[in-house]
Amino acid sequence: MSPWQTYKRLIRFARPYRPLLVVALLGMLVEAAAAGGFTRLMTPVVNETFISKNAELNLLLPLAIVAIFIARGIAGYVTDTFMAKAGRSIARDLRVRVLGKYLRLPGLRFDTEPVPSMLVRLGSDSDQVAQAAIDAMKVMVQQSLQVVAMLVVMLWTSWTVTIAILLLGPPLAWMMDKVGRRYRLISHRIQESGAQLMQSADQTLSNQQEVKVYGAQGVELERYTALANTNLKLAMKVESTRSISSAVVQLMGAVGLALLLFFAGREAMAGRLDAGGFVTLMISMMAIIPALKQLTNVQGMLQRGVASAERLFDVLDSADESDPGTRSLARAQGLLEFRNVGARYPGQTEPALADISFTARPGTVTAIIGRSGSGKSTLIKLIPRFYEAEAGSILLDGHPLQDYRLADLRRQIALVGQQVMLFDGTVAANVAYGELQSAMPEGLERAVSGANAMEFVERLPDGLQTSIGSKGGRLSGGQRQRLAIARAMLKDAPILILDEATAALDTESERLVQDALNRLMPDRTTLVIAHRLSTIEHADQVLVLDQGRIVERGNHAELIARDGLYAHLHRMQFREVQ
Repeated sequence: MSPWQTYKRLIRFARPYRPLLVVALLGMLVEAAAAGGFTRLMTPVVNETFISKNAELNLLLPLAIVAIFIARGIAGYVTDTFMAKAGRSIARDLRVRVLGKYLRLPGLRFDTEPVPSMLVRLGSDSDQVAQAAIDAMKVMVQQSLQVVAMLVVMLWTSWTVTIAILLLGPPLAWMMDKVGRRYRLISHRIQESGAQLMQSADQTLSNQQEVKVYGAQGVELERYTALANTNLKLAMKVESTRSISSAVVQLMGAVGLALLLFFAGREAMAGRLDAGGFVTLMISMMAIIPALKQLTNVQGMLQRGVASAERLFDVLDSADESDPGTRSLARAQGLLEFRNVGARYPGQTEPALADISFTARPGTVTAIIGRSGSGKSTLIKLIPRFYEAEAGSILLDGHPLQDYRLADLRRQIALVGQQVMLFDGTVAANVAYGELQSAMPEGLERAVSGANAMEFVERLPDGLQTSIGSKGGRLSGGQRQRLAIARAMLKDAPILILDEATAALDTESERLVQDALNRLMPDRTTLVIAHRLSTIEHADQVLVLDQGRIVERGNHAELIARDGLYAHLHRMQFREVQ
């Protein structure tokens, strides 16, 4: 899309706020008319007060000036208030739409775009867009009306002098076009640079313990400084462009004033221009110069907004995750079948999974193990369709997953991962999360008790209504994990996915969490990604993955007797424990 097409699309977001913008436009018209009226009033002020010495107008003219500025002040307040309301509303609408879009995008998007970049789009990009859509429009319309009003006054006063000065228009328009192109080019690079800066800072601060332990403060600071220097260079390019363009506008204004003096002098000597008219022309010209300067400066705001709009539209135009299914599903039995399933990440030549076939039946536990990078997490993410299979098919109760509505499919699945997702809210709100928020208090308490979480929840200041801080930061790892299990218990879904749920816990926490999991798993189809093989010795079947393929399958005893990869991994862990 061209910048103009981007801007036209952006302006569509202002349609719901047209009444606000119409009132603001009326205010700007009154402002421009008041400015023109004041300038035109200079002719009688000079001629009647200082030349004719008309005593009758000596009081009326000052009162007229006061009245004009009262009207202009009221109109300015209306303009600023209504434009600000429209602009901030557009920024809010964009933030909500972009976040909603992110929540509908496929899982691969979150593998390719870091969260800090998403936050930049939701934050500064949305603000820049609001400035382009409304604030820049306000400056352009306001200052353009100011220029038009002054030109009308000048034409009324002396059309010959005014036409001579208007010869400066074409070179000024050419320069503003050049400035706009440069602003647009640099602005897009500045937005990308800002996202990289935030991503670098986020990585450094989020991992500050590792940074300190490995003495990487200097390395991280050097990396951040390099990115900050790049951002500074781009910012200085914008400032130099703005400064040069502003200086050129002022130079043209000086040339315009010189032409005004020259032609006005000739008109005065010919008797066609009096002193009051000359003052009116001079004030009009002096009002046009800063207006033109602001119109030049607004190019930066406008082009930054257009660059930000392109980044936001890139998100809004992305395809939603596929949801072609029409089959409704109230509650599944939980029979999962993988038939020759293959998966590949975009841009990768080697498949992440190849020829995966197995059946997971209701009431059984299927454990999935393998070395790092063997495809365990990829396999699990195919079930809720975070990723899509490239080959083969996955069936739930005899029907392909794609046949079901996406929301219905995901209602059948409870997920407990190694990294627990908790929000800055109460214990109750984190357990009864999303569609579970209408759960009865008794059911909530049963879930918390069943997850072995009530023993620490009861000790919290407000029990279930205690706030746990951002990401559950006021709780230990084992406590957060038990709340995640309580959430899964409350959901009571027929399919349970455990993604290394006990991998990062100490022995005591692991015992409590494993005990809670043992109460959660019966009567469900359970799939477990296990790091500690001791936790899956009672699994009904174990799938051993290596380089995206199932290389062994069977129960614990069978695989130990086979003395293959599973037995090798088991011996290694046993030696580590010893």
